[in-house]
Amino acid sequence: MNYNIRIKDIRIGLNLSQTEVAKAIGLARQTYNHYETLKNIIPLKHLIALADYFNVSIDYILYFTNNPNYKNSIKNINLELSRKRLKEFRKEHDLTQVKLATILNTFHTVIVDYEKGKNLIATSFLYTICKKYNISADYLLGKIDNPKYLK
Repeated sequence: MNYNIRIKDIRIGLNLSQTEVAKAIGLARQTYNHYETLKNIIPLKHLIALADYFNVSIDYILYFTNNPNYKNSIKNINLELSRKRLKEFRKEHDLTQVKLATILNTFHTVIVDYEKGKNLIATSFLYTICKKYNISADYLLGKIDNPKYLK
């Protein structure tokens, strides 16, 4: 994942300091700095907050598209729709929960919890799914209805 380059470029393009961005999304500057330097993987809730703050799509931050935003994109995510879309995606690609867990190098129960809406999907898992299957992260998270698949 190279989202760190994109968030830094967006921040600099908006003439904002790390402190300003961190404060706007409720983080310590050092925490935000660790995302820009990839010392820590950004949790999905912070990635969503950044996308909303910068008014860009998650797909744009993750380099899945060069289009900064989508028409009719909503702020935040719809957890219920996200849960449903993950399950639909898995079935559409003929993946069992166990098979998807194997692809993501995690436990079957992690996938169960995502599909039940108990937990938000990990950023690294979302990235892997979207990259491997060319599916939009914004779509999976319920932020947009189209496009579902990316070129």
